[in-house]
Amino acid sequence: MNLILLHPEELSDHHVTLTGRRAEHIRKILRGAIGDSVRVGMLGGLLGSGCIREMTGDRIVLQVQLTSEPPPFPPTDLILAVPRPIMLKRVLAQAASLGVSRIFLLNANRVEKSFFSSTLIQNNAFTEPLLLGLEQAIDTRLPEISVHPRFRPFVEDFLPELLADCPIRLLAHPEGERSMAKAAQGLHNQRAVLAIGPEGGWVDFEVQRFKEQGFTPFSLGPRILRVDTAVPALLAQLSLLRQIT
Repeated sequence: MNLILLHPEELSDHHVTLTGRRAEHIRKILRGAIGDSVRVGMLGGLLGSGCIREMTGDRIVLQVQLTSEPPPFPPTDLILAVPRPIMLKRVLAQAASLGVSRIFLLNANRVEKSFFSSTLIQNNAFTEPLLLGLEQAIDTRLPEISVHPRFRPFVEDFLPELLADCPIRLLAHPEGERSMAKAAQGLHNQRAVLAIGPEGGWVDFEVQRFKEQGFTPFSLGPRILRVDTAVPALLAQLSLLRQIT
């Protein structure tokens, strides 16, 4: 945890009282003492510092100053075929840490239908894993998440509007003939959308529908990765390409 995230309703007269996981982290990991400062951020808002004013039992009181903007969102959206719920939690944390603007959770032929009945998706319980990613990356802004249980309406009806301002359209696919570097030529600061399929890959019908929307299939090479490896690997490559193009 590189950042203590605060919620707006917790702040009163520039002070916040922490208990639970955040207070325990300050006490046991940071070994904070009265007068010490810790890095804090307001969820959806500014970054700053919190000076420890009280430490009583399981309570810690911080005097908060919020002074700086969080890092800008990379102009990247992620389309993700829904993986197993336990893996989805890890992937959401990784995506929030690396930085994406929007995440679209999508059904696909090789996605188990039971995944959409999980508590995580049924209750839209995405905030906790996303917060873990923000705490790691020192960011305060949550990506937007939407769930799309029907593939064809998403690609044919929803996607065209989404892509209006998105010239770089990338489809991760084991049979793609190009590398990401070739598929993302001209990237620089252009908005990009990256579609990552299930571990078994997209089926031909799905690949064709994406190609009709201007997506370029690409491959990481002969090795097929698990989703929770592919997502950070591909987002990291995209970030690197933005820096060198």
